Amino acid sequence: MTAATAQGRGAIWVGAGLLLMDALLLASWSGGFIGIRFASDYAPIFLILLWRSLLSGLLLLPLALVIGPRMNARQVLVQALFGGFGMASYLGTFALAIGQGVPTGLVALITDMLPLAVAVLSWPVLGEKLNRWQWLGTVIGLAGVLLACGGSLHVGGGPLWAYGLPVAGTIALAVVVLLQKRWPAQQMAVHQSLAIQCLSAAAMFALFAWHEGGVMPVMRIEFGGGILWLVFVATFMSWGIYYLALRKSSPARVSSVLYLSPPLTLVWAWAMFGEPLSWAMAFGLAVSLAGIIIVARATPKQGS
Repeated sequence: MTAATAQGRGAIWVGAGLLLMDALLLASWSGGFIGIRFASDYAPIFLILLWRSLLSGLLLLPLALVIGPRMNARQVLVQALFGGFGMASYLGTFALAIGQGVPTGLVALITDMLPLAVAVLSWPVLGEKLNRWQWLGTVIGLAGVLLACGGSLHVGGGPLWAYGLPVAGTIALAVVVLLQKRWPAQQMAVHQSLAIQCLSAAAMFALFAWHEGGVMPVMRIEFGGGILWLVFVATFMSWGIYYLALRKSSPARVSSVLYLSPPLTLVWAWAMFGEPLSWAMAFGLAVSLAGIIIVARATPKQGS
């Protein structure tokens, strides 16, 4: 086998690995919206978020302490701030919006359109200026989401102020994403940073849950099943793969993959809650996929 052949096969495996990561990220990210929508029928929003974050953090903490590099106090503090500002803001705002009656698909649309800010802000913060093909792919991906979701969403399910919640939360998450890329010295292994951020977010959610009525779990199988889904799928898979993808790829590529989350969320909501589907969604999915392919092909490899 020649060096060129080996290099070519290696590139194919790397590409296949990135595509698999994209698919898992997309499925688990959408699963977070569905999990919140399901569990909100059986418990208050902040109680759900408290037990999701607390259980996730406690399960990860032993691994964080014994596996991976030794954590210093500065790193722990920085990750705790990231969790309180980024994770808690993002999860809390979109979950509260769903709890206030904003349609689940619309919340997914708002939160997954805003990661465009990550790509745009990558230029001044990280020096990662988008080229014209990346801009084109991003615009096409965004247009596909609007086509897929526009005909199926009906605004009016909640108070007007609730529609601004996922916007604010996603901006907060975008800032945290860029800060983590900007300060690599403060990074930890993914499971370590996720454990600290989950526990930090849980501390914030506990205050809101207490004000909301209490912190004790609801003794119903639906509540327990919803929490387990949110822990293992929407937290371990979703956030773990998200942070891993950010380290293996660029913010622009990761954000472009998440543009498919709203249509997938609507399909999932149709299967579980009977929400209607339309031909516009199928066309929009195809357009979004074309945009993602353009961004992926135009994104430079890390280290190049």
